[in-house]
Amino acid sequence: METPDVGIPPRLAERMSMAEQYEYLRTRLTRRRTLVTAGAVAGGLLTGCSGPTGTATPARTATPTRSTSPVAGAPGRAVTPFGRHLSFGADPRTQMRVSWQVPAAVRRPYIRFGTRPDELGGKAEAEVRALHTPGVEGVRKAVEQYYVHAALDGLLPGTTYYYGVGHDGFDPAAPEHRATITSFRTAPARPERFVFTAFGDQGVGRDAAAVDRLLLREKPAFHLHAGDICYANAAGRGKTSDVYDPKAWDGFLRQSEPVARSVPWMVTTGNHDMEAWYSPDGYGGQLARFSLPETGFAPRTTLGAYTFTYGNVGVVALDANDVSYEIPANLGHTQGRQTAWLKRTLGALRAADGVDFVVVFFHHCAYSTSAHASDGGVRAEWLPLFAQYQVDLVINGHNHVYERTDAVKDGEVGRAVPVGGSADPTRDGTVYVTAGGGGRRNLHGFPAGVAESYEGHVTAHESVGTFRWTKSRDTAAETVEWSRVRYRGYSFLTVEAVGGQAPRLTVSARASDGRRIDRFEVRRGA
Repeated sequence: METPDVGIPPRLAERMSMAEQYEYLRTRLTRRRTLVTAGAVAGGLLTGCSGPTGTATPARTATPTRSTSPVAGAPGRAVTPFGRHLSFGADPRTQMRVSWQVPAAVRRPYIRFGTRPDELGGKAEAEVRALHTPGVEGVRKAVEQYYVHAALDGLLPGTTYYYGVGHDGFDPAAPEHRATITSFRTAPARPERFVFTAFGDQGVGRDAAAVDRLLLREKPAFHLHAGDICYANAAGRGKTSDVYDPKAWDGFLRQSEPVARSVPWMVTTGNHDMEAWYSPDGYGGQLARFSLPETGFAPRTTLGAYTFTYGNVGVVALDANDVSYEIPANLGHTQGRQTAWLKRTLGALRAADGVDFVVVFFHHCAYSTSAHASDGGVRAEWLPLFAQYQVDLVINGHNHVYERTDAVKDGEVGRAVPVGGSADPTRDGTVYVTAGGGGRRNLHGFPAGVAESYEGHVTAHESVGTFRWTKSRDTAAETVEWSRVRYRGYSFLTVEAVGGQAPRLTVSARASDGRRIDRFEVRRGA
């Protein structure tokens, strides 16, 4: 990987943690007004990760500026909200978080909601989280962004709610704004069947938008985004030509709004989602943009680690930056607290009444043969827990392909799972899916000479020569048998969960033209 040629000396950058980068950027480079782009700073300093040149607050904190009091700004009637995106609260049956963006400061933002589109009788105040990104001389001007969040609690399960967002001067219930009213549905108390979708590595562009449109056809109850959300730093190679554009987030939220305004958009953090200037841990920007379930071990800092239960599926999101050997900028930043929380959470889900399946998602791959291959830190920290609690499905991104393993047990094939096959985690092990084809422009490939193999194009099963990242940041070669399905193209994952007497997960992958490229089932004790 390349190191930066300006800003921080390369040898220093190689050993800097995220917190050290934050301190360096906030002090030395700020005082000297060094001419450097954010990509050359955060992209290079993270040796492959992206980040902006900006700061949310003057103190060492990961919390952006927040306010529920009136904020002076442009006339409200001239400011139109955009970028609406939902997420669940701790209980998807009764809690929803509604977030959006405004292009200028506004006074008294709020949300109107109700069970009929013509009667939005409920009203809740909203919180503004302002994010300031200073300009970089010769590259761009300073950017002010305003993210707004409303918490809706005490909702009825299995109920469709209509809502509109507004502020002084912009009332969504007014006739001229009623077209902005949209809806969401809370989780039923006991759904017999539901569908959710997943992918990682999306960015902004035509292909990413096309995958979003396909998601809507699946009518998902929620969507899992496995990190590398926006790519505001598109290159992240540590060169002076790398430019961080915070306004790329504006484009991303506009792009995802047709889905995310009605489908809870449950995200976690990838390496490109660490942004060194906003906070010591790099997550200050994410805290401004997203409201996620406060069910993790440190919900107001490490927001990418949380859990929720929908129907008979317990979902766990993890921040893999905490354990990654490949990109160690945040390695160990929770000092083991995330892994301890994971152990408690998996134990609680396995003991919970009505939870048949446990699905875990995070960014860096536990098992993949593509460009970034497998992360030894993920394997060392979390795979023993996945085995102990018999996790049913693991979803990753990071590699911009679709790749799916057989059922893996103790690092080996526990059961072959061809296209159309099935696995029993109580006996066979866990199936791992790399779903990194969410729309990022630079698709990855597979090792030289390794053929793609997917539904409609199944090739002979073969051993694959690949590697894993080690703690020393070297790569260790390995020859594996677990790589079962491989597809180089844009794609997304659809998971159908069925309860009752014979619960099952039916997992399918679809290409950007709608073709199914994989299908398998997970049944416990079958």
